[in-house]
Amino acid sequence: MQCQELCDRLDEKLNTAAYADVDPSANGLQVGSGEREIGHVAVAVDAAVETAERAAAAGADLLLTHHGIFWGDAERLTGRQYDRVAALLEGELSLYTAHLPLDGHATLGNAAHIANLLDLEGRDAFGDHGGRYVGQMGTLPDPLSIETVVRTVQPHLDTGGHEIRVLDFGPDPVLDVAIVTGSGADFVDEAVAAGADVLITGEGKQQVYHEARERGLHVVLAGHYATETFGVRAMADLADGWGMDTSFVECPTGL
Repeated sequence: MQCQELCDRLDEKLNTAAYADVDPSANGLQVGSGEREIGHVAVAVDAAVETAERAAAAGADLLLTHHGIFWGDAERLTGRQYDRVAALLEGELSLYTAHLPLDGHATLGNAAHIANLLDLEGRDAFGDHGGRYVGQMGTLPDPLSIETVVRTVQPHLDTGGHEIRVLDFGPDPVLDVAIVTGSGADFVDEAVAAGADVLITGEGKQQVYHEARERGLHVVLAGHYATETFGVRAMADLADGWGMDTSFVECPTGL
């Protein structure tokens, strides 16, 4: 499949254009020619030198990542950005990136897959980011302890050997769950306002401890990387269904 056709399909599936004004990431094709033939797609969470080198070693033509190389109004290709682009060019790899569109997608997104693990019912979009949503919220089929919630999702999260941290300040048992993967600690107030008993996210900030304690909310810090492997894996499944070879480049950070 030509690279441009693949990118057009991905853009349409993820509705990347809808996030153009709110996402600092340059979503879509970041490096490469639209005319190139793509037969093998590698997916990874991060566009880094290591993931590019390993994707190239696997025989990939395109690396699809959640975190890309170009953010904001990049005007220079120097330093770390240069090194990463150089690794792509040396490996003859194109790069496609889907950041917030892959967080908020109702079925393919990172939050959606964690909601699937918990069989959440009555799901709705959650995590308002400039008028676009980057997470999901729903209700457990039955009330569970926060420990059971963690045990349910933990086997599916590549935490790099690190334990999932829990700020245990909410009710027991829990029923309503809000999810924003990656760096979602800023959504404590929104979770409380929505009636959530627990917020599942990736990484925390210093202030989230007191915010959660004062608002009576559990916060599960399951790891930024660990909570964001689901979306790129879903993209690999899409590419596989479109007749391409696929591979997942595992590079857990433990963070």
